[in-house]
Amino acid sequence: MAKEGHKYIFVLGGVMSGVGKGVVTSSIGLLLQQKGYPVNLVKVDPYLNVDAGTMNPTEHGEVFVLRSGLETDQDMGNYERFLGRDLTNEDYMTSGMVYQSVIARERSLGYHGKFVEAIPHVRDEIIDRMEAAASYNGSRVSVIEIGGTIGDFQNALFIEAARVMKMKHPEDVLFVIVSYLPVPGTIGEMKTKPTQTAVRDLNSYGVQPDFLVARSTHALDDKRKEKLAIWCNIRKEHVISAPDIESIYEAPLNFEKDKLGDAILDALHLPEKRRASLAVWKKFVKSATNKKALEVNIAIVGKYFDTGDFVLADAYLSVIEAIKFSAAKLNRHALITWVNSKDLEKGGAKAVAMLAKYHGIIVPGGFGESGIEGKIKAIQFAREKKIPYFGLCYGMQLMVIEYARNVLKLKNAHTTEIQKNSEDPVVDVMLEQKKHLADNKYGGTMRLGSYPAYLKKGTMARAAYKKELVEERHRHRYEINSKYVKPLEEAGLVFSGTSPDGVLMEIAELPRSVHPFMLGTQFHPEFQARPLAPHPLFTEFLRAAISRKRKK
Repeated sequence: MAKEGHKYIFVLGGVMSGVGKGVVTSSIGLLLQQKGYPVNLVKVDPYLNVDAGTMNPTEHGEVFVLRSGLETDQDMGNYERFLGRDLTNEDYMTSGMVYQSVIARERSLGYHGKFVEAIPHVRDEIIDRMEAAASYNGSRVSVIEIGGTIGDFQNALFIEAARVMKMKHPEDVLFVIVSYLPVPGTIGEMKTKPTQTAVRDLNSYGVQPDFLVARSTHALDDKRKEKLAIWCNIRKEHVISAPDIESIYEAPLNFEKDKLGDAILDALHLPEKRRASLAVWKKFVKSATNKKALEVNIAIVGKYFDTGDFVLADAYLSVIEAIKFSAAKLNRHALITWVNSKDLEKGGAKAVAMLAKYHGIIVPGGFGESGIEGKIKAIQFAREKKIPYFGLCYGMQLMVIEYARNVLKLKNAHTTEIQKNSEDPVVDVMLEQKKHLADNKYGGTMRLGSYPAYLKKGTMARAAYKKELVEERHRHRYEINSKYVKPLEEAGLVFSGTSPDGVLMEIAELPRSVHPFMLGTQFHPEFQARPLAPHPLFTEFLRAAISRKRKK
């Protein structure tokens, strides 16, 4: 159980999805943390998947992997980036997890023969998990984001659990609704009615919000604040304006101007331990949004972009943020262009040659056959034209395949993920993964989470990290086939990072004497990049890209 008087803040969304609940949750966490309170952030996803690992990234966005290996929603990445620390399994919850626990308990007679029902048993399991997260983290305040939109059938039980917690501990629980206020182009006036309706819907659950964060293209004026306060039964000073901003990292600074942190502490009857010092954060935001900073053009060659007529950047969210952090550190603005690898396949040499205009190329993680030859063409072009290249997970595997095909002359080199009976399986399934695939066990069975790697002296990787032993997060089933390591090394490829036993190849690179920056990681360095602590490999990649721009 959480300690006596533990405080809970529930963040819910109104009017539409994607309104920014995760950023609001992260910002509240950062502000309270800066005011001296230990905070834990919890994401509730109402889907029946046990975790996010089996979801299509073009539908759900990026799968963020915790240090423990739990595959989670991308909002968990935002939480870690804003707080500047790792989160735990207890900080993530899905309907699938909740129902799985309830059913397992029922099967073992944990309910002593009672009827097992949504209320009270599922609801109480949700409450137990929320309290357990607070207890495990030793925090003073829990900020809990309930996914979905008010009115959805799927998240009703989570709202009911929050209502019961408020009923039992009225002084310790707050509700924050993040709602959208549209400004129709033909009308030219900010409309409050959709938000009023969302609040009434929330009232129908027996919940009255204490704060309203008003998302819109423009800042709220006093007239709208007054109108929302009256019609939504919320104090005017608790109606917080959240206009569109250039960077999500500006959000806590905007909220602090409105004294949101102080208002929350006051509503929770908590004394202010210290003034929120956001000086370092402000310095980062200033650098990240500096429009006068020199641009460096980066191409991300991927395939998870197709969503109708729109580009879904969320599939590579952590990669994008990692680039931004390193660019800010180097006082540069990274101009990112999405290059669909399937277009490179169709367009031939002319399409690939267009990559020459970029200062750096990244091939991020992924799965499956679609677009793979387009990625390999991009990698070959980067290697031959000496364009800085950074390969992440699949991007490293394809980098090794390209090298085997075009330098070792193993024309049929491939990965068994795509070609099971490959003549030269340079990338092969890990031994322990074969049974999982044979048994169709896909969820939560990859090599997941943080693993150590040793770095060789005299390599780019060792120079970037400035240490011998590192820990990075993984998410994959396939590895470089150990049978090909020696011939690849004899042909000039350097495996600069390996598992402690030397069996698994963690980093591949070309020496600087051969290429300015050609490096791939089997792990996902983007998961550990933070605004105030950019990842060293992304920083070195951008340094190489900046150098290319200068030479051009």
